[in-house]
Amino acid sequence: MTSHNCNLNIWAHLPDEVWNTVANIYERMPGWRGYIDGIPHWFGQEDEDVYIQASVEPSGLSFFARMNQSDWDSWIGAFKSEATKVLGFEVGEPEDGFV
Repeated sequence: MTSHNCNLNIWAHLPDEVWNTVANIYERMPGWRGYIDGIPHWFGQEDEDVYIQASVEPSGLSFFARMNQSDWDSWIGAFKSEATKVLGFEVGEPEDGFV
């Protein structure tokens, strides 16, 4: 298992309507476990071998995960794709030019 971190161009200042849509995307993603202490989790928690969690940071929507590389690539790719479809803008990492 390896650790992964990803920031996406879904900014904290976006309207509640956008964040409600993001919450709906969370629930449709594989491994959804729900909110634990207000933090969205997939697959498990920090004390388990495999998990993903998200938080809203100044740098955008941030994900932290521990899982194998191919599973992470597949999961975050699916999240970006779904978010792009439903939010109406291309979702990606700011350091890759997505603003």
